[in-house]
Amino acid sequence: MDLIHRISRQFEDSARTKLDALEALAAPIAGAVEIMTGSLLNNGKILACGNGGSAADAQHFAAELVNRFEMERPPLAAVALTTDTSTLTSIANDYDYNQVFSKQVRALGQPGDVLLAISTSGNSPNVIAAIEAAHEREMRVIALTGKGGGRMGEMLGDGDIHLCVPADRTARIQEVHLLVLHCLCDGIDCLLLGVED
Repeated sequence: MDLIHRISRQFEDSARTKLDALEALAAPIAGAVEIMTGSLLNNGKILACGNGGSAADAQHFAAELVNRFEMERPPLAAVALTTDTSTLTSIANDYDYNQVFSKQVRALGQPGDVLLAISTSGNSPNVIAAIEAAHEREMRVIALTGKGGGRMGEMLGDGDIHLCVPADRTARIQEVHLLVLHCLCDGIDCLLLGVED
């Protein structure tokens, strides 16, 4: 096996997927930035959830907002619903794993808050349940998906935004998700700090 060739192909596929996604995602990412910034400016918060690599992405995003991304600014209100092991395990044990995020959304979410719901397939049952809970709480949803968007794409309302990566391979979708999250962080900072360029 030619490992160098295989590695080169991974880099090329990743770059191509990102460039192919640009046209489809640029406008909805801008819309998501405006929704998130508006919520934060109105004393709202962003709740983020996902499973596996998407859980790591939710935590990464929340950390960039609470601490900082690339510019100095005050901390921003964001919570990853994937990190409290006592809450997660008690809900999974006493009720059902599919409720681990939705119960937190019902407890913490307020009208005007935003749910960042991440699933590469768009079909994660516990993320779908979180979206349902967010709608009950009059929250807007930013759904970050791939593979056509799955059930999540079908359940979004008019005020929600679907960031669906036009790809089917999980690794490539996750790589674009990380770039999208960085675009969201950068856009929020720019709007909050009045950066022009």
